[in-house]
Amino acid sequence: MKTLSQKVILVTGASRGIGAAIAHKLASQGAKVIVNYAGGKDAAAETVNSIISKGGEAIALQADVSKADEVKALFDNAIAHYGRIDVLVNNAGIMITKLIKDTTDEDFTRQFDINVRGTFNTMREAAAKLADKGSIINFSSTTTRVMMPTYGTYVATKAAVEQLTRVFAKEVGARGINVNSVSPGPTNTELFTKGKPQEVIDRLASLSAFNRIGEPEDIAQVVAFLAGDEAKWISAQNLGINGGMA
Repeated sequence: MKTLSQKVILVTGASRGIGAAIAHKLASQGAKVIVNYAGGKDAAAETVNSIISKGGEAIALQADVSKADEVKALFDNAIAHYGRIDVLVNNAGIMITKLIKDTTDEDFTRQFDINVRGTFNTMREAAAKLADKGSIINFSSTTTRVMMPTYGTYVATKAAVEQLTRVFAKEVGARGINVNSVSPGPTNTELFTKGKPQEVIDRLASLSAFNRIGEPEDIAQVVAFLAGDEAKWISAQNLGINGGMA
């Protein structure tokens, strides 16, 4: 049964990694997916082509979510193509790990621009342009639940996302829109594993109840559930997707 049949879903930062896995999962459940990307045009095209080859429906649209004018165009172009947007998945984000004393103004601004301003920009557009009875899923992180040195600025951005999520849920609830955030733990993507020694990955895996790190599919399945009608009574919540890590 395709539980997301005919839903139009915009996924930011969906050209690779967790975002691409989410796009594939949503398409497999019948959704029409907008694969947003900032700079990875080829990767986004590969994701779209892969979805189409499996019988799904998707298009790729470029936009830097930190820029309000590009986000406005992203929504307008998606609606021009599909007629509406039912679900917004705010997956786009970056992580720079440095001790607070070593974090530059540029490091700080860049993370807040993409992680917080990007989520704010898309929700502001969604306030008027998301279809009634729609859903929004924002991305926080399990790192907000642990005190890990070098993650200070990053977790500050994700804590802001969680608070925006809670308030916005009350602001748009009258239109039947539910708004939640999810907090993945360490996940087996190239961006996460690249440059990390195996012993570091093993140590992080040992923190979960299942002695492994997550897979992109683990995250995608929860997002797909939250995008569906069965999750409509869940709103203003943050769900940890971390195998019991925290």
